[in-house]
Amino acid sequence: MDAESSRLLARLVRSERIAHLATLRSRAPMASMTLYLAAEDFGAFYVHVSRLAWHTQDMQHDPRVALSIAETDDRRADPFTLMRVTLRGEATQLADGGELQAKWLARFPAQAVNFELPDFSFWRIAPRDARFVAGFGRIHNLSAAQLMQAAQA
Repeated sequence: MDAESSRLLARLVRSERIAHLATLRSRAPMASMTLYLAAEDFGAFYVHVSRLAWHTQDMQHDPRVALSIAETDDRRADPFTLMRVTLRGEATQLADGGELQAKWLARFPAQAVNFELPDFSFWRIAPRDARFVAGFGRIHNLSAAQLMQAAQA
């Protein structure tokens, strides 16, 4: 991937705050909107979710997930030119997400209430690979290592 595409990918991941988390529910795909926090090196992506949510229950049964991040729709004539990346990886529940809480709240201050609820926990998504669409016809298939290289752009 060229340097400009790496910069675009890094900007997309760092500027957007909403993703769609795809899980397997009864052997069928299920996608839901979630908030996310990327590790500085893109070696991990974090979600803070309730155990009552279907996606959390799904991750407990099958850790294979996809996380899709897209550029916010600006109402342009051709929405297929919007950038997007989908990461495939495995999710692991963290026993203690204390060190992530401050970063999470800096990014999502209105989410403080969720830290008072006992059913919320952090999950770490370790990317296996990714597919980045920098615009129509500008598609890059990336390994986890290449994704991490883009974080340095």
